[in-house]
Amino acid sequence: MNDKLIKIQKALKVPKNNTNAFGNYKYRSAEDILESVKPLVHKEGLSLILFDEVVNVGNSNYIKATAQLTGQTDNEISTMEAVAYAREALDKKGMDDAQITGSASSYARKYALNGLFAIDDTKDADSQDNTQHVARVEKPKADPIAKAKDELNKMLENYGHDNSVKKKVVIQKVLGKSTVDSQEEADEVMQALTDEAV
Repeated sequence: MNDKLIKIQKALKVPKNNTNAFGNYKYRSAEDILESVKPLVHKEGLSLILFDEVVNVGNSNYIKATAQLTGQTDNEISTMEAVAYAREALDKKGMDDAQITGSASSYARKYALNGLFAIDDTKDADSQDNTQHVARVEKPKADPIAKAKDELNKMLENYGHDNSVKKKVVIQKVLGKSTVDSQEEADEVMQALTDEAV
Protein backbone atom coordinates (compact mmCIF):
# COMPACT_ATOMS: atom_id res chain seq x y z
CA MET A 1 0.00 0.00 0.00
CA ASN A 2 2.78 2.41 0.93
CA ASP A 3 4.63 1.69 -2.34
CA LYS A 4 1.49 2.51 -4.32
CA LEU A 5 1.02 5.78 -2.44
CA ILE A 6 4.64 6.72 -3.15
CA LYS A 7 4.08 6.09 -6.89
CA ILE A 8 0.99 8.31 -6.83
CA GLN A 9 2.81 11.06 -4.94
CA LYS A 10 5.69 10.99 -7.44
CA ALA A 11 3.41 11.08 -10.51
CA LEU A 12 0.90 13.63 -9.21
CA LYS A 13 1.02 17.10 -10.74
CA VAL A 14 -1.68 19.61 -9.81
CA PRO A 15 -1.09 23.06 -11.31
CA LYS A 16 -2.52 26.14 -9.64
CA ASN A 17 -5.03 27.13 -12.32
CA ASN A 18 -7.26 29.40 -10.21
CA THR A 19 -6.54 33.05 -9.45
CA ASN A 20 -7.53 34.87 -6.27
CA ALA A 21 -8.57 38.37 -7.37
CA PHE A 22 -8.28 39.79 -3.84
CA GLY A 23 -4.72 38.60 -3.17
CA ASN A 24 -3.70 38.33 -6.84
CA TYR A 25 -2.13 34.89 -6.52
CA LYS A 26 -2.66 31.42 -7.96
CA TYR A 27 -4.11 28.50 -6.03
CA ARG A 28 -5.47 24.98 -6.52
CA SER A 29 -8.82 23.71 -5.26
CA ALA A 30 -9.90 20.32 -3.91
CA GLU A 31 -11.63 19.73 -7.25
CA ASP A 32 -8.34 20.35 -9.10
CA ILE A 33 -6.56 17.82 -6.90
CA LEU A 34 -9.28 15.20 -7.36
CA GLU A 35 -9.30 15.62 -11.14
CA SER A 36 -5.55 14.93 -11.25
CA VAL A 37 -5.30 12.23 -8.60
CA LYS A 38 -8.27 9.96 -9.38
CA PRO A 39 -6.74 8.39 -12.53
CA LEU A 40 -3.50 7.67 -10.61
CA VAL A 41 -5.39 6.16 -7.68
CA HIS A 42 -7.46 3.91 -9.94
CA LYS A 43 -4.37 2.88 -11.94
CA GLU A 44 -2.88 1.51 -8.70
CA GLY A 45 -6.10 -0.40 -7.93
CA LEU A 46 -6.96 1.79 -4.97
CA SER A 47 -10.03 3.77 -4.02
CA LEU A 48 -10.20 7.28 -2.59
CA ILE A 49 -13.00 8.33 -0.28
CA LEU A 50 -13.60 11.77 1.22
CA PHE A 51 -15.94 12.30 4.13
CA ASP A 52 -16.77 15.10 6.53
CA GLU A 53 -17.78 15.36 10.15
CA VAL A 54 -18.96 18.45 12.02
CA VAL A 55 -16.94 18.96 15.21
CA ASN A 56 -17.82 21.60 17.80
CA VAL A 57 -14.90 23.30 19.55
CA GLY A 58 -15.93 25.95 22.06
CA ASN A 59 -18.49 28.13 20.28
CA SER A 60 -17.34 27.25 16.78
CA ASN A 61 -18.22 24.48 14.35
CA TYR A 62 -15.37 22.91 12.41
CA ILE A 63 -15.61 20.62 9.43
CA LYS A 64 -13.30 17.66 9.93
CA ALA A 65 -12.48 16.28 6.48
CA THR A 66 -10.87 12.87 6.01
CA ALA A 67 -9.21 11.71 2.80
CA GLN A 68 -8.96 7.93 2.91
CA LEU A 69 -7.06 5.70 0.48
CA THR A 70 -8.09 2.03 0.51
CA GLY A 71 -6.65 -1.03 -1.21
CA GLN A 72 -6.53 -4.79 -0.91
CA THR A 73 -3.31 -6.81 -0.67
CA ASP A 74 -3.07 -10.52 0.16
CA ASN A 75 -6.78 -10.67 1.07
CA GLU A 76 -6.28 -7.84 3.57
CA ILE A 77 -7.82 -4.39 3.25
CA SER A 78 -5.41 -1.58 4.06
CA THR A 79 -6.22 2.09 4.53
CA MET A 80 -4.21 5.27 4.82
CA GLU A 81 -5.78 8.59 5.67
CA ALA A 82 -5.18 12.24 6.39
CA VAL A 83 -7.41 14.64 8.30
CA ALA A 84 -7.82 18.42 8.12
CA TYR A 85 -10.12 20.95 9.80
CA ALA A 86 -11.78 24.18 8.67
CA ARG A 87 -13.98 26.42 10.80
CA GLU A 88 -17.42 27.38 9.56
CA ALA A 89 -17.79 31.13 9.29
CA LEU A 90 -20.53 32.61 11.46
CA ASP A 91 -21.64 34.74 8.54
CA LYS A 92 -20.33 35.19 5.03
CA LYS A 93 -21.77 37.85 2.78
CA GLY A 94 -23.78 36.42 -0.10
CA MET A 95 -23.84 32.85 1.26
CA ASP A 96 -26.59 30.89 2.93
CA ASP A 97 -25.86 28.38 5.73
CA ALA A 98 -25.42 25.43 3.36
CA GLN A 99 -22.93 27.37 1.24
CA ILE A 100 -20.93 28.37 4.31
CA THR A 101 -20.66 24.73 5.39
CA GLY A 102 -19.83 23.70 1.82
CA SER A 103 -17.04 26.28 1.65
CA ALA A 104 -15.52 25.01 4.90
CA SER A 105 -15.84 21.42 3.64
CA SER A 106 -14.03 22.23 0.37
CA TYR A 107 -11.25 23.96 2.27
CA ALA A 108 -10.79 21.11 4.76
CA ARG A 109 -10.91 18.48 1.99
CA LYS A 110 -8.23 20.33 0.04
CA TYR A 111 -5.85 20.21 3.01
CA ALA A 112 -6.68 16.58 3.80
CA LEU A 113 -5.80 15.72 0.17
CA ASN A 114 -2.64 17.85 0.44
CA GLY A 115 -1.61 15.84 3.49
CA LEU A 116 -2.38 12.43 2.01
CA PHE A 117 -0.67 13.05 -1.32
CA ALA A 118 2.20 15.23 -0.02
CA ILE A 119 1.17 18.27 -2.04
CA ASP A 120 3.16 21.36 -1.10
CA ASP A 121 0.61 24.14 -1.24
CA THR A 122 2.98 26.90 -0.17
CA LYS A 123 4.67 27.53 -3.49
CA ASP A 124 4.43 26.39 -7.07
CA ALA A 125 7.06 28.08 -9.24
CA ASP A 126 5.50 26.83 -12.49
CA SER A 127 2.30 28.75 -11.79
CA GLN A 128 3.98 32.10 -11.19
CA ASP A 129 4.03 34.82 -13.79
CA ASN A 130 7.80 35.21 -14.20
CA THR A 131 7.49 38.57 -15.94
CA GLN A 132 5.72 40.09 -12.95
CA HIS A 133 8.15 38.36 -10.59
CA VAL A 134 11.19 39.88 -12.34
CA ALA A 135 9.58 43.32 -12.33
CA ARG A 136 8.99 43.04 -8.57
CA VAL A 137 12.57 41.97 -7.93
CA GLU A 138 14.03 44.82 -9.97
CA LYS A 139 12.20 47.49 -7.98
CA PRO A 140 14.03 48.40 -4.78
CA LYS A 141 11.70 47.95 -1.84
CA ALA A 142 11.40 46.38 1.57
CA ASP A 143 11.96 42.67 2.09
CA PRO A 144 8.82 41.00 0.60
CA ILE A 145 8.72 38.29 3.27
CA ALA A 146 8.91 40.85 6.08
CA LYS A 147 6.21 42.92 4.40
CA ALA A 148 3.97 39.86 3.94
CA LYS A 149 4.44 38.87 7.61
CA ASP A 150 3.57 42.41 8.69
CA GLU A 151 0.40 42.39 6.55
CA LEU A 152 -0.55 38.97 7.94
CA ASN A 153 0.04 40.17 11.51
CA LYS A 154 -2.26 43.18 10.97
CA MET A 155 -4.92 41.00 9.34
CA LEU A 156 -4.80 38.47 12.20
CA GLU A 157 -5.31 41.29 14.70
CA ASN A 158 -8.21 42.68 12.64
CA TYR A 159 -9.84 39.24 12.84
CA GLY A 160 -9.52 39.17 16.64
CA HIS A 161 -6.35 37.09 16.94
CA ASP A 162 -4.69 39.69 19.13
CA ASN A 163 -1.95 37.71 20.87
CA SER A 164 0.89 35.47 19.74
CA VAL A 165 -0.78 32.25 20.94
CA LYS A 166 -3.96 32.90 18.96
CA LYS A 167 -1.92 33.85 15.89
CA LYS A 168 0.13 30.67 16.10
CA VAL A 169 -3.03 28.54 16.41
CA VAL A 170 -4.46 30.05 13.21
CA ILE A 171 -1.19 29.62 11.32
CA GLN A 172 -0.92 26.02 12.58
CA LYS A 173 -4.43 25.22 11.32
CA VAL A 174 -3.67 26.57 7.85
CA LEU A 175 -0.05 25.54 7.32
CA GLY A 176 0.39 22.60 9.69
CA LYS A 177 3.13 24.55 11.48
CA SER A 178 3.13 27.62 13.70
CA THR A 179 5.47 29.86 11.71
CA VAL A 180 5.30 31.63 8.36
CA ASP A 181 8.52 31.32 6.36
CA SER A 182 7.59 32.71 2.95
CA GLN A 183 5.39 35.26 1.23
CA GLU A 184 3.32 32.41 -0.25
CA GLU A 185 2.65 30.98 3.22
CA ALA A 186 1.58 34.41 4.50
CA ASP A 187 -0.75 34.76 1.49
CA GLU A 188 -2.23 31.34 2.19
CA VAL A 189 -3.06 32.23 5.80
CA MET A 190 -4.53 35.59 4.70
CA GLN A 191 -6.69 33.76 2.14
CA ALA A 192 -7.94 31.42 4.85
CA LEU A 193 -8.87 34.42 7.00
CA THR A 194 -10.61 36.08 4.04
CA ASP A 195 -12.53 32.86 3.38
CA GLU A 196 -13.27 32.67 7.13
CA ALA A 197 -12.01 29.07 7.03
CA VAL A 198 -10.05 29.49 10.30
